[in-house]
Amino acid sequence: MQQIIEGKRYDTETANEVCSDKYWDGSNHDRNGRNRTLYKTAKGAFFVHHETRWQAERDHLEAVPESLARELYEMLPERAMTFEEAFGVEPEDA
Repeated sequence: MQQIIEGKRYDTETANEVCSDKYWDGSNHDRNGRNRTLYKTAKGAFFVHHETRWQAERDHLEAVPESLARELYEMLPERAMTFEEAFGVEPEDA
């Protein structure tokens, strides 16, 4: 999916998946008819692909700042990248 946001093209085909909430439960991948996938572009920008199965809603992309991308990384359970790969630093020790 491609979308122009504030004059910049975001594309799920050319960006790298960071994490998502997609999980095969034996029947489908949907979470209540909706899924979110966080992506990172080659230039380091983050965006979320919102997918829906609901008739009155449409799939769309949302550009997000790195601070929100970090929050989403902590919330979305299915990881395609490590924290260090996604954000360029290791997480701090607690």
